Amino acid sequence: MRVLIAPDKFKGSLTAAEVADHVAKGLTGAGAHITALPLADGGDGSVAAALASGFHPLPADVRAATGDSHRTTVAFNGDTAIVEVANTCGLVTLPGGKLHPMTASSYGFGQAVRAALTLSGRRLVLALGGSASTDGGVGMLAALGYRFLDRAGNLLAATAANLDRIHCVDSRHAIDVTGVDVVVAGDVTSPLIGLTGAAAVFGPQKGATAAQVAQLDHGLGHLVAAFTRSGFADAPGFARAAGSGAAGGIGFAAMLLGASMASGAEYFLDLLDFDRHATGADLVITGEGRLDHQTLHGKLPAAVAMRAAPTPVIAVVGRNDLERDASTVFTDVFAVTDYTDTDTSRDPLRTAELLRHIGTQIGSRFTTSV
Repeated sequence: MRVLIAPDKFKGSLTAAEVADHVAKGLTGAGAHITALPLADGGDGSVAAALASGFHPLPADVRAATGDSHRTTVAFNGDTAIVEVANTCGLVTLPGGKLHPMTASSYGFGQAVRAALTLSGRRLVLALGGSASTDGGVGMLAALGYRFLDRAGNLLAATAANLDRIHCVDSRHAIDVTGVDVVVAGDVTSPLIGLTGAAAVFGPQKGATAAQVAQLDHGLGHLVAAFTRSGFADAPGFARAAGSGAAGGIGFAAMLLGASMASGAEYFLDLLDFDRHATGADLVITGEGRLDHQTLHGKLPAAVAMRAAPTPVIAVVGRNDLERDASTVFTDVFAVTDYTDTDTSRDPLRTAELLRHIGTQIGSRFTTSV
């Protein structure tokens, strides 16, 4: 019996590697041959999944969301570097978890990008999940050498609060990424501005009030005009493009750098060589923190099931919000919440214990029947 365990993270609880490890421990008594392949979808946890899959770590000192220096990691495999917003300047880097919607910056992400560009790889993958800022990517661009000026030619701090003061953009001394294949791997389809844009959709999650959402949206529109005024003729088109609103507008800034957009789940399945690992498997176990209808529309577990077919695929999740009679792509679903009356979403020890139990259940139920 050959089993491939290929989950996403349980957000706020366990990494993808930890999920795979604990399920595998529960399965050991079933005598199965187990392969673990921690996965990601381009959001937070992408670097950790890549490292667990054999990428090498590159430490980098960067600014957190509010400017404090800390050490992060870039994943590199000799050809591809993966840089992540979450572990550089994302929500998890906010001191005490306090949200700063107008001053949180993407500068640290730009510093990590600079570090990745020293590695001489041909491909740079930007993982944009878990961002704390809505600065249109000006922080990232400032770290790459872009300068943002007001009408009088004065240099402005690259913050969300200054977006509506930017009159022109000086890119003469910016780092040249020509020759690097820059890819944004994710599934956010929001444009930069408007009712479905970065500020309106994601601003409240980052602490923005209604008035601040309006200010941020206006500022992002002003930023597009400033780039257009400064010779970036494609800026208006990028601002309307699907995905430009990702990570508070870092998607827009990435497009200005020449980035292409790719489905996060599918891209990372290819990057981490899922098809090769799945070849010959008798059973595939995938999962994520919460299973719902969004899962069935392109999120990682569903993509795993589609790729693995006709091999049976079991989903192991923290919580299952699908109706019991809902048709899914999974052979079976095991949810941590079905084994406890307590909330384990922020309790990694209890979650790990229950995942081991679920692994044992899967082993006794499926290894003799598949």
